[in-house]
Amino acid sequence: MNAAETIRKALFGFYALAFFLYLFVPLAVMGAATFNTSRFPTVTPWQGTTLQWFDALWADTAMWASLRTSILVALCVVAVALPVGTAAALVLTSLHARARGFMYAVMVSPLLTPGVVIGIATLILWRSLGVGGGVFLIVVAQTSFIACYVMLMITARLQRFDRTQEEAALGLGASKFMVFRRVLLPFLRPALIAAALLAILQSIENYNTTLFVRGFDTPLTVYIATQVRTGLTPAVNALALVMIIVTILGAVGYEVARRSRAGRKTAEA
Repeated sequence: MNAAETIRKALFGFYALAFFLYLFVPLAVMGAATFNTSRFPTVTPWQGTTLQWFDALWADTAMWASLRTSILVALCVVAVALPVGTAAALVLTSLHARARGFMYAVMVSPLLTPGVVIGIATLILWRSLGVGGGVFLIVVAQTSFIACYVMLMITARLQRFDRTQEEAALGLGASKFMVFRRVLLPFLRPALIAAALLAILQSIENYNTTLFVRGFDTPLTVYIATQVRTGLTPAVNALALVMIIVTILGAVGYEVARRSRAGRKTAEA
C-alpha cells in the first residue's frame, strides 16, 4: 500500500468519525441529561443520577395530548399527501419535456417558500372562508409542501419504470385501473412506504408553518417551544429518549424480518 492510499484511507476514516460524532454526540448528551437530577436539561454540572424525569413525563398529560395531536396530524397529512404527490408525479412524468420543466417548477415551488409564509397565507385564506385554526388547517398547510417531497420520491422511482410493461398489460386486455393496481403500484410500493415515513417525520417536526394555523390545538413542537419559554424540564429529554429507542427497535425489527424473508426465499429457491 503506497503513501497516497494510506493518506486517503486515513482522511476517509477521519471524515466518517467526524460525521458520526456530529450526528450522535448531541443525541447522547440529550439522553444523558434525562438521568441528571438538575431541573434543566443539562449534563454539566452533574448533580446526581435519577429516573424521576420518566415519572414526570408519565404525569405530563399536556405533553401526551400534544403528542397525540402531532400523530393525528401526521396520519392525516400522509393520507392526503401520498395520493396527491403520487398523482402529481404520474402527471409530471407523462408530460413532454418543455411542459414538464414548467410544471416541475410550479409543483416544487412550495418547498422554496418559507414555512412562515405558507402558514400565514393558509390562515388568511381559510379565515376569509370562515374556517379557524386547528387540526384541519395544520393538515392543509403541511400537506401543501410535504406533498412535494412525496412527488419527488415517486418521480425518482418512476424514472426507472419500464413503460413497455404497461403497454403489454393493456395489449393483453387489462384495464387502465388494473394496470395501475397490478403493475405500477407494486413497482412504486418501496417509494410509497419511504415517502409515507418521510411525510410523518416532516409533519411531526414542523414548527414554523404549524405555529400560525394551530388555533387552540397544540402539537408537540409548539408545546416544546412554549415550554422553552416558560421553563423546560428534562421530561422532554425523556420523551425524546423513548422515541429514539422505539425508532431503533423498529429499525432492528424491520431488518431482522427482512433478512428472515430473504433467507426463506433463498431456502425455497
